[in-house]
Amino acid sequence: MKNGIVILTEEDMRRTLERLAYQVLEKHGECANLLIIGIQRRGVDLAARLRAILGQRLGCEPPFGALDINLYRDDWTSLESHPVINRTELPQNIDGQNILLVDDVLYTGRTIRAALEGILDFGRPRTVELLVLVDRGHRELPIHADYVGKVVNTAREERVDVLTKERDGQDVVMLLEKA
Repeated sequence: MKNGIVILTEEDMRRTLERLAYQVLEKHGECANLLIIGIQRRGVDLAARLRAILGQRLGCEPPFGALDINLYRDDWTSLESHPVINRTELPQNIDGQNILLVDDVLYTGRTIRAALEGILDFGRPRTVELLVLVDRGHRELPIHADYVGKVVNTAREERVDVLTKERDGQDVVMLLEKA
């Protein structure tokens, strides 16, 4: 596994996001009161794509925001490198909104815990659902995704890297050995 194993190709990612968008439409109909929030960084890229797909199907795009969770992490003081702080941008008051939180990989659940704390600093949503491209297991907290693109059984010694065209110049999901 020196170079890694491809879990999702560009075409797989496109089809997976299409399927996830249809699942969201099944549950939310016209997406009234739905706010899509991507977790910085690649969750934002995926959320923007999901929003565009929903917009094509509905004729209008749901509101969209980006959330940086770095200040809410429970491990930032023990990290070897300091986290890069990104922007949090929410388009409206989140009180009473149905939030669809989007991230690339669900692992221990700690990123999602941090995201929930961040969201609650901005208001009290009606509901929060989680959509992830890849669920790799190994939860440390009782958190699950409502919408999952692909479940991948991994070892703790492995990592799942999601690359997006917006950030990395290509779309691919790889399973790699940890450095």
